[in-house]
Amino acid sequence: MQQDCKMVWSNCLQIVKEQIGEQAYKTWFAPIVPVKLDNTILTIQVPSQFFYEWLEEHYVEIIKLALDTALGKEGRLEYSVIVDKGDEKNRPYTISLPGSQSNQKQGAFKSPFELKAIDRVRQESQLNPNYSFDSYIEGDCNRLARSAGYAVAKRPGSTSFNPLMFYGGVGLGKTHLVQAIGNDIKKNLPEKFVLYVTSENFTNQFIEALKNNNVQDFTNFYLQVDVLLIDDVQFLAGKEKTQEIFFHVFNHLHQLGKQIIMTSDRPPRDLMGLQERLLSRFKWGLTADLQQPDYETRMAIIKRKMQADGIEIPENVIEYIAYSVDTNVRELEGVIISLIAHASLNRREIDLELAKQTLKNIVQNIETEVGIDYIQKAVSEYFDVAIDDMKAKTRKKEIVTARQVAMYLSKQYTTHTLKSIGLYFGKRDHTTVLHAVKTVEDLMDVDINFRSSVEGMKKKLKMSKINFTR
Repeated sequence: MQQDCKMVWSNCLQIVKEQIGEQAYKTWFAPIVPVKLDNTILTIQVPSQFFYEWLEEHYVEIIKLALDTALGKEGRLEYSVIVDKGDEKNRPYTISLPGSQSNQKQGAFKSPFELKAIDRVRQESQLNPNYSFDSYIEGDCNRLARSAGYAVAKRPGSTSFNPLMFYGGVGLGKTHLVQAIGNDIKKNLPEKFVLYVTSENFTNQFIEALKNNNVQDFTNFYLQVDVLLIDDVQFLAGKEKTQEIFFHVFNHLHQLGKQIIMTSDRPPRDLMGLQERLLSRFKWGLTADLQQPDYETRMAIIKRKMQADGIEIPENVIEYIAYSVDTNVRELEGVIISLIAHASLNRREIDLELAKQTLKNIVQNIETEVGIDYIQKAVSEYFDVAIDDMKAKTRKKEIVTARQVAMYLSKQYTTHTLKSIGLYFGKRDHTTVLHAVKTVEDLMDVDINFRSSVEGMKKKLKMSKINFTR
């Protein structure tokens, strides 16, 4: 029977060659592989969903003529569409789709992925309407991610950012950003079916579908999504069955030009417990990181939050909070909420003293620790070197010295790890910070003038803090 399918398809190709040009034949028919012949149904394998759709749209009459000649009027065609080519560990994954000649009534055929009808416009997207681009403060820490997200929101599925993945630590705004994209799409393209789901909920839904024997309904629902926003994909690790179903949903949506946006607490290369073929797909589009907000961004976040709540506070209070809380946006917002609550409960105006009292109970070492941004600012003024130059790759001696001193002081005066300190200085690794600390310590032992400069810098830091916290 295998030989028969090759013979029948060869006869079909003879007819096709007479009807189309050589280049069109090489592009659209040469890659096709005959798979099987079952009575009058010929199955051919095509490289992709797009390939199948193109043949059905542009060459359906020619294919029908070729089938009539090779198999008679009862001849029918079925496509085997390659969704994933597989690898050494995984077999190729294909789906079967009928051709337009497969049913007696033209256009009456149904795909095996025929979906239960849902009201796509009314379908609940699980989005929080409070998350928007307007409330998402842009800074150096998130500029690439926000710009890419904004571009996708305007043209979902039509940019090269598909999939789009954001990664970063806890509280840096990943969920805010993906939901802002979803809300923007829903606002400007209301006909789109946008769905936000955490990987945990996706897994729980799949488990429930398995228990109730309705996995097909689960799959069909997700295949109707135009924009899929899935949060915290790292939690899919170790869940083989869930990864398998997500893999097929991902492939189908991506091939149809649907937009996929994901978040993770780490880049794809560092995700453990996920199938390699799934990780490779995560890298197809754009991966953008979200970092800890810098001082200027923290200032802007505080001002925007206070403005939204209709509250005015002194500039020195805003500066104090921005200097003191340099971890993530979530903790920063928590401090602001606590400050407002204390002011309301105690019927006090928000001032520096109240801010100090509030932060004592929230931020550890608030009296002894200054922020890295504050250290960079103080060092840049002391050595007359721009902060941007300290973060750049320049090797000018005076800039390298200032950078190393700033790293040394950051290690001395903060609880940040070496890796965390390196991120503040142009994303340098922990070994660079370690080298800077050792270099400064060695120079202080042998160079009296250098030691005097560093001690002067320490004194400046202490005096600045005293003035700042008064």
